[in-house]
Amino acid sequence: MEAEAPNNDCLRFVYSVFYYCLNNANTNVATAQQGDAVKVHYTGKLKDGTVFDSSREREEALGFTVGEGQVIEGFEEAVVGMEPGDEKTAEIPPAKGYGPRREDLVVEVEQGQISEDVEPQVGQQLQLRLEDGRQVPVVVTNVENGQVTIDANHPLAGKNLVFEIELVEVDGEEGGSKIITP
Repeated sequence: MEAEAPNNDCLRFVYSVFYYCLNNANTNVATAQQGDAVKVHYTGKLKDGTVFDSSREREEALGFTVGEGQVIEGFEEAVVGMEPGDEKTAEIPPAKGYGPRREDLVVEVEQGQISEDVEPQVGQQLQLRLEDGRQVPVVVTNVENGQVTIDANHPLAGKNLVFEIELVEVDGEEGGSKIITP
């Protein structure tokens, strides 16, 4: 049995649907909004250009949900409204980053208050156990005359940050075309 050739009306219809989809595919590209799961590549720098972190070096995009506080406020705000493939540079002040540097988070303790099996050294990271059982990361900034100065500020507190951001995905879909029926 021979297959029938499609009639011209059918071909015109298929062509018009295909043409419509191609020309209107980008109208449905998702933009990142509050509550969306997104994936981004980023490079974080200080104002002087010093790189402090990069997802590209790890070759793995960062995933988070916009608005859930999983990343710093300024980073979330920069991602909102971006479409997959968009790139931007965002400057983030301390208030929307890691906060101001607080001198009340720098304290001096007697060396005897530190675990006996730890010999504190400048730059060493330790965990400070609070009375309620929580642990806070601290950095040793000085060791002198049996006294140890520890700093509980985030290392990027008080700093202006610059992020180069590329939105890779929104809601787990790679911003591709969607087929639309007329």
